[in-house]
Amino acid sequence: MGDDSEWMKLPVDQKCEHKVWKARLNGYEEALKLFQRIGDEKSPEWGKYLGLIKKFVTDSNAVAQLKGLEAALVFIENAHVAGKTTGEVVSGVVSKVFNQPKARAKELGTDICLMYIEIEKAEIVQDELIKGLDNKNPKIVVACIETLRKALSEFGSKIITLKPVVKVLPKLFESREKAVRDEAKLLAVEIYKWIRDALRTPLQNINSVQLKELEEEWVKLPAGAPKQSRFLRSQQDLKAKFEQQQATGGDEGDGDDDDGEADTHVDPYELLEAVEILSKIPKDFYEKIEAKKWQERKEALEAIETLSKNPKLESGDYGDLVRALKKVVGKDANVMLVTLAAKCLAGLAAGLRKKFGTYAGHVVPTVLEKFKEKKPQVVQALQEAIDAVFLTTTLQNISEDVLAVMDNKNPSIKQQASLFLARSFRHCTPATLPKSVLKPLCAAFLKQVNDSAPEVRDAAFEALGTAMKVVGEKAVNPFLADLDKLKLDKIKECADKVELVGGKKGGGGGGEKKEKPAAKAPPVEEPPPKAAVGAPKKAHLAKAAVPPKKGKPASAPSAKAKKATDAKEMVETELPLEVCEEKSAAVLPASCMQLLDSANWKERLASMEEFQRAVEQMDRSQMPCQALVRMLAKKPGWKETNFQVMQMKLHIVGLIAQKGSFSKTSALVVLDGLVDKIGDIKCGSNAKEALTAIGEACSLPWTAEQVVSLAFAQKNPKNQAETLNWLANAMKEFGFAGINVKAFINNVKTALGATNPAVRTAAITLLGVMYLYMGAPLRMFFEDEKPALLSQIDAEFEKMQGQSPPAPMRGMTKKGAEEEGEDADEEEVDGGAGDIMDLLPRTDISDKITSDMVEKIGDKNWKIRKEGLDEVAAVISEAKFIQSNIGELPMALKGRLTDSNKLLVQQTLSILQQIATAMGPSLKQHVRNLGFPIITVLGDSKPNIRTTAMTTLNAWVEQTGLKEWLEGEDLSEELKRENPFLRQEVLGWLAERLPTMRSVPADLMLCIPNLYACLEDRNGDVRKKAQDALPTFMMHLSYDKMNKATSKLKPASKDQVVAMLEKARAVMPAKPAAPAKAAPSKPAQSAPAAKPASAPAKSQPAVDDYGVGEPKTDTKKTKSAGSAAKKGVVGKKAPVKPTPKDDEDKSGPIFILVPNSKEQRMKEEKALKILKWNFITPRDEYVEQLKTQMASCLAKWLQDELFHYDFQRHVKAVNAMIEHMEAESEAVIGCLDLILKWFTLRFFDTNTSVLMKAMEFLKLLFTMLSRENYHLSEYEASSFIPYLILKVGESKDVVRKDVRAILTMLCNVYSACKMFPFLMEGTKSKNSKQRSECLEELGCLIENYGMNVCQPTPAKALKDIAVHIGDRDTTVRNAALNTVVAAYNVCGDQVFKLIGNLSEKDMSMLEERIKRSAKKTPVVSAKQERAPREHPANPNATFLRKPAQEEVPNKLNQARSQNAHSEHTAPSIPKEFQLDLDMIENDHTRVSEFPDLVQHKLDELLEPVTIPEPKIRSVSPHFDDLHNSTASTINFVISQVASGDINTSIQALAQIDEVLRQEDKAEAMSGHIDQFLIATFMQLRLIYNTHMADDRLDKKDIFKLYSCIIGNMLSLFSMESLAREASMGVLKDLMHGLITLMLDSRVEDIEDGQQLIRSVNLLVVRVLEKSDQTNILSALLVLLQDSLITTAGSPMFSELVMKCLWRMIRFLPETINSINLDRILLDVHNFMKVFPKEKLKQLKSDVPHRTLKTLLHTLCKLTGAKILDHLSMIENRNESELEAHLRRVVKHSGNLSGFKSDQNTEKGALRSDDKVIKAKVSDILSEIFKKIGSKENTKEGLTELYEYKQKYSDADLEPFLKNTSQFFQSYVERGLRMIESEREGKSRIQPSTVIPQHSTESYTPSHSSMSVNSNGEDLKPAVYYERLKILRQRHGLENAKQQQQQQQDDERPPFSSLSKPPLASSTDMLHSKLSQLKESRESHFQQDSRSHSPGRASSPAANLDDLKKRLERIKSNRQ
Repeated sequence: MGDDSEWMKLPVDQKCEHKVWKARLNGYEEALKLFQRIGDEKSPEWGKYLGLIKKFVTDSNAVAQLKGLEAALVFIENAHVAGKTTGEVVSGVVSKVFNQPKARAKELGTDICLMYIEIEKAEIVQDELIKGLDNKNPKIVVACIETLRKALSEFGSKIITLKPVVKVLPKLFESREKAVRDEAKLLAVEIYKWIRDALRTPLQNINSVQLKELEEEWVKLPAGAPKQSRFLRSQQDLKAKFEQQQATGGDEGDGDDDDGEADTHVDPYELLEAVEILSKIPKDFYEKIEAKKWQERKEALEAIETLSKNPKLESGDYGDLVRALKKVVGKDANVMLVTLAAKCLAGLAAGLRKKFGTYAGHVVPTVLEKFKEKKPQVVQALQEAIDAVFLTTTLQNISEDVLAVMDNKNPSIKQQASLFLARSFRHCTPATLPKSVLKPLCAAFLKQVNDSAPEVRDAAFEALGTAMKVVGEKAVNPFLADLDKLKLDKIKECADKVELVGGKKGGGGGGEKKEKPAAKAPPVEEPPPKAAVGAPKKAHLAKAAVPPKKGKPASAPSAKAKKATDAKEMVETELPLEVCEEKSAAVLPASCMQLLDSANWKERLASMEEFQRAVEQMDRSQMPCQALVRMLAKKPGWKETNFQVMQMKLHIVGLIAQKGSFSKTSALVVLDGLVDKIGDIKCGSNAKEALTAIGEACSLPWTAEQVVSLAFAQKNPKNQAETLNWLANAMKEFGFAGINVKAFINNVKTALGATNPAVRTAAITLLGVMYLYMGAPLRMFFEDEKPALLSQIDAEFEKMQGQSPPAPMRGMTKKGAEEEGEDADEEEVDGGAGDIMDLLPRTDISDKITSDMVEKIGDKNWKIRKEGLDEVAAVISEAKFIQSNIGELPMALKGRLTDSNKLLVQQTLSILQQIATAMGPSLKQHVRNLGFPIITVLGDSKPNIRTTAMTTLNAWVEQTGLKEWLEGEDLSEELKRENPFLRQEVLGWLAERLPTMRSVPADLMLCIPNLYACLEDRNGDVRKKAQDALPTFMMHLSYDKMNKATSKLKPASKDQVVAMLEKARAVMPAKPAAPAKAAPSKPAQSAPAAKPASAPAKSQPAVDDYGVGEPKTDTKKTKSAGSAAKKGVVGKKAPVKPTPKDDEDKSGPIFILVPNSKEQRMKEEKALKILKWNFITPRDEYVEQLKTQMASCLAKWLQDELFHYDFQRHVKAVNAMIEHMEAESEAVIGCLDLILKWFTLRFFDTNTSVLMKAMEFLKLLFTMLSRENYHLSEYEASSFIPYLILKVGESKDVVRKDVRAILTMLCNVYSACKMFPFLMEGTKSKNSKQRSECLEELGCLIENYGMNVCQPTPAKALKDIAVHIGDRDTTVRNAALNTVVAAYNVCGDQVFKLIGNLSEKDMSMLEERIKRSAKKTPVVSAKQERAPREHPANPNATFLRKPAQEEVPNKLNQARSQNAHSEHTAPSIPKEFQLDLDMIENDHTRVSEFPDLVQHKLDELLEPVTIPEPKIRSVSPHFDDLHNSTASTINFVISQVASGDINTSIQALAQIDEVLRQEDKAEAMSGHIDQFLIATFMQLRLIYNTHMADDRLDKKDIFKLYSCIIGNMLSLFSMESLAREASMGVLKDLMHGLITLMLDSRVEDIEDGQQLIRSVNLLVVRVLEKSDQTNILSALLVLLQDSLITTAGSPMFSELVMKCLWRMIRFLPETINSINLDRILLDVHNFMKVFPKEKLKQLKSDVPHRTLKTLLHTLCKLTGAKILDHLSMIENRNESELEAHLRRVVKHSGNLSGFKSDQNTEKGALRSDDKVIKAKVSDILSEIFKKIGSKENTKEGLTELYEYKQKYSDADLEPFLKNTSQFFQSYVERGLRMIESEREGKSRIQPSTVIPQHSTESYTPSHSSMSVNSNGEDLKPAVYYERLKILRQRHGLENAKQQQQQQQDDERPPFSSLSKPPLASSTDMLHSKLSQLKESRESHFQQDSRSHSPGRASSPAANLDDLKKRLERIKSNRQ
């Protein structure tokens, strides 16, 4: 019991897994109780048992297993998650339960299986049970069969898929086990109940005894269909219905029987296995079938007949076989063989079904022609064949072939064709028998009902009757208008007898019932028509929604009117004249009748007036129109000579036509006369009105045809011209509906060739009007005209371009308007018949496609094949428009699509494009035999072939629509081919095309298994395309169907696919809405135009539609549109404009600036709260995250576009972003990280147009960022650059080029050093293009930025690069070699050490490449060689870093030499400085990595040097080289202070400390203070951000570094002279760093951290005391302002800044005299601008407000009213409250009046003009100093300053010079001295040597000892400035800004922009410093070379020699 007690304590789920069976039994019992107790099916408790249920059913202990099965059953019934366990549990039941001896276990096992089926898992259960049938244990097999039988019995054949069960039945009947056979028999009986005779075929081959037994059982079964008795969870409504029926005794069930039968009808074909027969065709078949002996031919056919009897055939290429059989049918004289061949064709068609559709077009015409045979057996065989063929295709595809034989002379052919159509109609529905097909067929039948042969008439009646039965009387009657009642009754009688395939009997009522709902539905469902932008009055249909619809909705009213009148039109016979006179006399006054033909014109006129009155008063029904017009035509009739009478006569004709029931018979009476008078000046207008009225009565198309033919039968040019003018006008009034273009074209051509210019002009005008409706296809009719005429036609067309045709005003009767609403839908379908392309005259080219041509195309010699193709192309080109019959050409061309010669494949594709354009819509019938082979070509390995194939495919789809391609299995067969190219092309094509369709054939479902296979394809591109296509398939097939289809996949695959389906479901596009009927639409001019409509317009491409707004369905609008149509309102009157909301959405900014949002995202990503942007391909969660993040930063509509499924929306969105980028740059930068992330997603798209647009945007973006001096953060760079680098390997050159350009631009906004590792990572790619491009880019970086760009070290980087020298790919090898050569150019032979060991082959390649690169630059080398010889006195000439011949110049040096206007290459400076300085100069942004420190002996360098005074001039032409070397050394040491390596930094600080502690050496630091402070606070920042966060670093080391920094600072700030050199921007950053350090809580954790903070405190106090008081006060004010703006900052920070300010305020009484008040007040002004009084008071703390007030009060107190004189630097004083505040304070202290009087008395002695000048003193001086600071006016400025000083000797320049750099001050002083010496005539020195031509463009904000040598000489600042400009430009810093900032720092001019603080930032200063390092070793030599002359060369020689020796000594010491 001890053991028991252990497991008793365990929780239930653990007991269930226990090794002791009792424990498990107990666990199962408890689990059973628990399962029964849990009420909620979604309770988390169920989840605990998910993994255990299989163990429940497979327990090894029989007793426990029984209980486990009970528990499992309850679990499955109640748990929501149970479905996940289906596969494993049912598998367990089959293998471990069905073999149990206990009946109860089996019963429970079966119940579990059935329960799984109930919870929607039927497919999995069925699969497992069918697998169980293969088990060796017969018990298991029997149990599986029994379970399947039960499942079928209870759930029915809808739930249980019978095909796999029927497939295994024969095998079960063959089992040796009687029990299995018996159970199989029971199963067969159960299956028979559900599918009846469909089971016979699959079981026809089982044992005859068994079959007989089965037959006996089947006979016993009841006749009624079985009912489903158990229901799925999703079928609860059916369950309730079933239970209700059971309760009422099943009486109500009878009504549903029919439906049930229809539902359960199973096609036996589906249950069969396909048989492959092509390989079984006898090898000699094709020889025998051509044999001369009929017996041999018969043998061949018999072999085929046997094969074709297989009920289901495997698909394949049956083209040759069908052609052979067709030939026999068509040409064989032996009727027995014809019969045999027809049977074979019937067998093939029945066995292949839809797959035979490809060949239907070839077979039908031949069979129809063969119906001339009279023998019944032949006719019967042919009938069977053609009926079987019909089932494989559609009526539309074969209607042309049938129509072609309807006029045949042979009555048998006509009869059989009609009978064939009658039989075919029975298989049709109203949808598959549209008006467009029915109309021409009915026209043919109408001719046949009047045929002389009775059998033809009967056949026609039967066909018409069948059609009437199918589509309803209402749809057919309009076509039967001319039939008499007798014939109509006969047709109706036939219709009543017809029994349709669906089993319906009775009259045509059924058809009619269907019509109404169909017709009424569309107005409710149709979407609101979208108004196109720029055409608010005309609503255009979105062409994107569907392939161009043939029907024009706007024409519906007029078209309907025509229809209505046609239907009701009187068929009037011509009446004899006597009858007409009688009828007229009855309605006209007697006097009128008598005077009609009077000889007196006045009497005739009076008669006409009476006639008119009578007609006006006559009732419509009583008006005998024909009689009246015959009276008018009575002598003199139309020959009337009096124009007044004639005018009346014509007017009356118009009245009769308007008021009466005017027939065409009546019209023919008058038309001749009207046309004769149309050109008459006086009567012409009346004639035109009458014609218009007749047009309205008899339809314009008919009237126009008659009128034009009559006009051109005459020779009167006036009449011809006016007829054409009338017609042009009438078309505008009536619309274009029904116009027979063919009828006019010839007459118009005649008119164009007329000699009379008026006729030609009228013809061209008419063409212009027709062009409005027809578009571009119209021109095709006139391409043969003379060029001069053609140009006139084109000019007319050009005028019409862009115009919309007017809405029709005439041609709509009331009846038509009423019917229009109901028939709109039908009319739209009917529109296909009137397609303008159908109006074009088409040539039958079948005769020209000779058998020789076909043989040529199939020849073995490719040249002959090409000849054949050329001939075909010529035939098609010549014909222009062709009929669909192209003979044997399709099969011949199909063969060429698989030609081994790719040129011929391309040529064939271009011919197919030609055919598509030439054949137009009738191309449909060739889709099967020629269209799908085009798809096969998409699998070609050559991209150009694939591109051509895709173009051809699209050209075909344009003509045929997509539905044809989706019907049948052909498309799925193509996808089944495991060709990655084909799959990705087809899937990409479908993904693009499917969203434009409103409905698709059900056959699309056949593609799904292959689509799922593509999702797991080995090829990544195929997988990607398949994923892209998923949502587009889903939008048509639904998620549920697609999910259901996954059941056939393997479990592992299924999980993946289901996950993808879920994702696709989220992005599934909405189905395109039906086009709105009220809106006029236009056909695209190039596309086939739509049905002639009253107001069509040229439809815009799909993209245009996007401007309208989201395509959402608005039911309100829809209803209104529908009602408008019903009222007969013309489309024009119901314009639908985009809603105002849509317009508003798109106005305003699209980027929204959210403060600190980027920082917040960075924090979240760092804290892993959100996904880090790092993936190989973007998963959905990344896209969703980005979408969420972007929601707050972008306009709603833009975000919808950015995340839209359609790529065209992406292009549109990027365009919008480009437009707004400049204007909203700040907001763009605010969400830059998100924008870049979105573009990384686009890099994974394959659409080139999006990619190119993305590149365009990125180039503009980085240009803007560079201009804004923005620097990418690590966060932004790491989420963008790696993905950009992926695209550098793109196959398209244009993309690669753009990516390279962007990478170059990136270096302007992101450090080149940091770019380097990303590119190195890119070199590891498998894509060779990517590797080579990355290597090339690395080479450029090394070339432009030197070796220090290499990360992590040059050695490591070069080793990795050198590996690629051995790459397999040539381009990669070359790129790697070039990169190493670039490194060689920078650092010479050292490269060989850095790259390490290379193989001999690689090394020899490298050496060869280096030699070659050296040879390429002889010109530069020569210059470099000459340089030392020309300057023998140059002390550094010997220090060239390597022989000049070897030196390969890089782009950087070339750029420098150009910018410096240097004629010679500057010699290098000593090697010990050279590499390090390169690094510093080129690597501005990265301060963490520096090489090891070089220890210099500073003592020797600092020895005083005596330089003799030159005798010739006062200023030495040379630098003090020694001083320069000292400066370089100090610069170098300072640069190492900012090193990322702690030890390097400590060593550098120790060296500087050594200098600072010794007073005599400390002066050497002068001019380097800013530079040193920048390096220091950069190090502080580095420690704070990086080192402190790095747990690997020892905190003691960090403490030591901090101590060194603070020690150095204390030393520095104890020396006032050096401390005062610190500029304001640097002090600001320094104070920021120190205060941040004081607040860093991490420092306190370090040992002695408190001591460190106390030291910092002391240092801060020292900085406040010793710095330049103006600079430090200004720095604190700006720092306070920044800290208050940044809400993210710590409040403690602001408090400490304010404490510092209070301390400064306390010392103000002592320091007030040394402070530049103008600058301080400017800072206060800027502060108050950002924080006005009100805003300050709103802050949480009032301390900032009090601090500012105290500062101003103290200043006022100390200076009194004079404070107001110090506002000179403020440009617009009204921008802040400063002045007002100061005045208040001064006034309050009572000083203001005193100040004024003092001022007056003090200055009373001055002259009045002096007073004015004095008042403007600061303005004048500011202006002068501006001039001095500008490049152009520096000389002028100095002269003005000198004159000003002369005039006002007491003028104080100190305030203006005080805050400028030391260099500037000395420059001004020198300039003034020079001018003074010139004026006094003492100087012999030319001014240009002192005042440089290229002076500085602005004040230099930083101090530099390199600016001035020991004599205070000018160092050509222009040279520095030029170089600085180059460097700034390269690093993305704008020169204009630098200039502006520098001026602001020195002069403090007023400024208006808050975003640019008035100080040069320390980073800018650092750039300026670093740039000077390298320039210091070049510029003085250039200056020297420019000013050097032989006469003066000798004077400093001794001095130079001395320096030379010293430098040699330094070098030797170093070594």
